[in-house]
Amino acid sequence: MAKTGNTGLKRILNAGRYSWLGLQAAYRGEAAFRQELWLVLVLAPLALWLGEGGVEKALLLGSLLIVLIVELLNSAIEAVVDRFGDEWHELSGMAKDMGSAAVLLALLLVLLTWGLVLC
Repeated sequence: MAKTGNTGLKRILNAGRYSWLGLQAAYRGEAAFRQELWLVLVLAPLALWLGEGGVEKALLLGSLLIVLIVELLNSAIEAVVDRFGDEWHELSGMAKDMGSAAVLLALLLVLLTWGLVLC
């Protein structure tokens, strides 16, 4: 079998670079991602201060990171759908709506987690 592409450390470095480029693109091009990132930057120190023990801190921080992860995936879905044109299609609308619903559920998870841990 022929060897293709980068392997080892080079592959890991490239993957890290592409991930960084993806984060930069999301920050520059997606207002929702910027808002959620700033929310995380404000709430993360509170999570570390208010959480009693490692498990509570992990739950508080983890729920915040899930919002960013889901927002990145939602933005990726939107980019792929938009790539195919501006004309409306039922499946395109459904994909975008489902991505948006996923973000909503992630935000509700933050509220639930923070509410249960801190109350």
